[in-house]
Amino acid sequence: MATTAPAPSKRTIFEPEHHDYRESYATFLQREVVPHYPEWEKAQIVPRELFTKCAEHGFLAMEVPEEYGGNGIDDWRFNVVLGEEGVKAGVGDAIGGPLLHTDVVLPYLISSANDEQKGRWFPGIASGEQILAIAMTEPGTGSDLAGIKTSARRDGTDYVINGAKTFITNGINADLVLVAARTSDDKHGGLSMFVVERGMPGFERGKQIEKVGQHASDTAELFFEDVRVPQENLLGAEGSGFLQLVSRLVPERLTLAVTSIAGCEKALDMTLDYVKERKAFGKPIGSNQHIRFTMAELRTEVEMGRCFVDRCIERYVQGTCTVEEAAMAKYVTTDLLCKIADTGVQFHGGYGYTTEYPISKVWLDSRITKIYAGTNEIMKELIGRTMGL
Repeated sequence: MATTAPAPSKRTIFEPEHHDYRESYATFLQREVVPHYPEWEKAQIVPRELFTKCAEHGFLAMEVPEEYGGNGIDDWRFNVVLGEEGVKAGVGDAIGGPLLHTDVVLPYLISSANDEQKGRWFPGIASGEQILAIAMTEPGTGSDLAGIKTSARRDGTDYVINGAKTFITNGINADLVLVAARTSDDKHGGLSMFVVERGMPGFERGKQIEKVGQHASDTAELFFEDVRVPQENLLGAEGSGFLQLVSRLVPERLTLAVTSIAGCEKALDMTLDYVKERKAFGKPIGSNQHIRFTMAELRTEVEMGRCFVDRCIERYVQGTCTVEEAAMAKYVTTDLLCKIADTGVQFHGGYGYTTEYPISKVWLDSRITKIYAGTNEIMKELIGRTMGL
């Protein structure tokens, strides 16, 4: 008999409309995503139709104002529901593309696009016909945003972009890519954001990157060779790119904390079910003191993590969540997720190393969480600096 994590029933950060939304999205995932997931995982990409279907049912780009075809919902808790339910359904990587479109990239446009740009892009973004991606990471530059080398040279009324980006989620599917490029040598003031559109000459995509896990999420290298971008595609003021990027790091890291703690709950449930049912020497292996104590410790850590993440969600909605709190939430939940996944594999024995049991997929998919959105070492560095060290 499957167990159910008790934590969600104790949560007080949601209103009735969020619970209704959660129920509708869970139903949508079971109907439109779960049956097709093995096919998409094998193809290592989701179909573009997933974005339009999400949009049709109110699960994509909800923040786009109604005048542009969106729902005009400015409540991050709805985004939280999307992330959590994707993990619970076991299709977190498949809905990762629509979630990135909605939760990570769209807010840049909401805050920095001018009226002309909103009128040009928002209708397609709201309908899912114009898929979003953001390109920060470069082959030689990861967490150090100031080290970005992709250049954007002014040429008349255009900018000419040259460089390469890597590990770009939605890289294959994307129609509009927000590209961080250097418009001057100023370390922080020399970065600008541009919207590069599908079909612009010189904009090329590499093949999908073969990853250890998260196979249903398309990830690619992007190449820019003398890509001529009109000044109308400059997002915000020239030189404002670094501030734009930094301003979105808190919610991006919180999103990862949200999905990671949900993953912790799911992985712990998987393992609990197994150790209750699997017998060795005539009794369930969960009755072994070492396993019982380990499960008790993990359950305690998950409960503590859930409380902290929910507090961060609440504070973010109120506008008070800090950079260091987001860094704490990101690193502690991703570390815990990897710990629980590894323990789960160990307690499953040889079966944990097979694809027959879903704990192996959690183990594979979780490892990247300690790396992207800023490595956990960078998170600790940020926290240490806020302590005056």
